[in-house]
Amino acid sequence: MAVYFHEEDLPAGVLAEGPVAVDTETMGLITPRDRLCIVQISDGKGDEHLVRFGVGSAYDAPNLKAVLGDPARLKLYHFARFDLAAIEHYLGVTAAPVFCTKIASKLTRTYTDRHGLKNLLDELLNESISKAQQSSDWGASDISDAQRDYAASDVRFLHRLHDVFVERLAREGRTEIAQACFDFLPTRARLDLAGWADHDIFSHA
Repeated sequence: MAVYFHEEDLPAGVLAEGPVAVDTETMGLITPRDRLCIVQISDGKGDEHLVRFGVGSAYDAPNLKAVLGDPARLKLYHFARFDLAAIEHYLGVTAAPVFCTKIASKLTRTYTDRHGLKNLLDELLNESISKAQQSSDWGASDISDAQRDYAASDVRFLHRLHDVFVERLAREGRTEIAQACFDFLPTRARLDLAGWADHDIFSHA
């Protein structure tokens, strides 16, 4: 298992066929303001790839965009809504089709309100990750080893979580409604970008 660090694009041919786990690191939580710094991606075979974009980047990353925009590749996320918005805003790609482990958790783990990635890994996979670097400076010129390992850990286990939740969604009879939620996520991300992030347009109010 290794973590590979790339500047401005993913090298061609480094990922196996099939689903890819995807995550992003940004300068903050307001997508149009807080630039995309890193995209993490893994094919689930044991390696993670981190693609870093520098200050003033044109986000011209044809290899990465080809993978993210491939309609034949399932993309696995934890809280896909945020990552989809960042990828679409900065890379101009709709990174779908989608499977979101946070939504799958909320649909199946109704016995708890703890749906963070760390919670899922602790309970379902008996794996532990550190969140110490979650709020660190991802725009720094030098990304520390601790930051790299944190970023990689956010995609390292998503294939295994996907397998768990596919089984649980089927067990609870919620596969169809989960898929409908996943299919809507790119639109939900566009609503966020368009100014409806904090308003439920389906509510009566």
